[in-house]
Amino acid sequence: MPQTDLVFVPGLLCTAELYRDQIAGLADLARITVADHGGAETIGAVAASVLAAAPARFALCGLSMGGYVAFEMLRQAPERIERLALLDTSAAADTPPQTAARHERIALAEAGRLAEVAAALWPNFVHASRVGDAALRARYDAMVAETGAARFVRQMRAIMSRPDSRPGLGEIAQQTLVLVGDADRVTPPAEAQVIADGIAFSRLTTIAACGHLSTMERPEAVTAALRQWLTAAA
Repeated sequence: MPQTDLVFVPGLLCTAELYRDQIAGLADLARITVADHGGAETIGAVAASVLAAAPARFALCGLSMGGYVAFEMLRQAPERIERLALLDTSAAADTPPQTAARHERIALAEAGRLAEVAAALWPNFVHASRVGDAALRARYDAMVAETGAARFVRQMRAIMSRPDSRPGLGEIAQQTLVLVGDADRVTPPAEAQVIADGIAFSRLTTIAACGHLSTMERPEAVTAALRQWLTAAA
């Protein structure tokens, strides 16, 4: 019976489907839950709700927005988090251009045009070689439909509310996996390098021929990295 509790936090517009292959591939090592990250409009409230539903002590893995939530969870309850995995994410706060773009996407979603927003984001979310991958796109579209406009808007507002986590990187004492696709256009490898450089007990893994949705694009490589992370001595 697995002894480790593992909480996955998905990214923007993503559901448990984001971690489908990791849930299967890590089931022998961990009791896995996937957090609800779409019920509040501030990153602090999202993190608090995830913590309220989480086990007393657990390993934590977040991708993209999930990483933003993970940083906030560390601020709120560092003693509950045994180890940390940050996938395709950034420790920085939004820049003004990013925030402006988010407001535009919120307006479109509120006008019933979420599908257009999702379609525009798709080429940035995956490696160039996977843009035409129909099976991968179908999984993404299903996550978008399950998320819906109201949850998307809450997620966007929460993302915009996040603080700059870079000043606190040196305080993170957990064994940390920092993972990024080598062609991630949303949170590029340079962002992952900043995180890895700032956390003393970190390991940086770069996944070849991979974009932002690494868990779906290169599931075997990501699962292997997570297995190593979960079994490494603390």
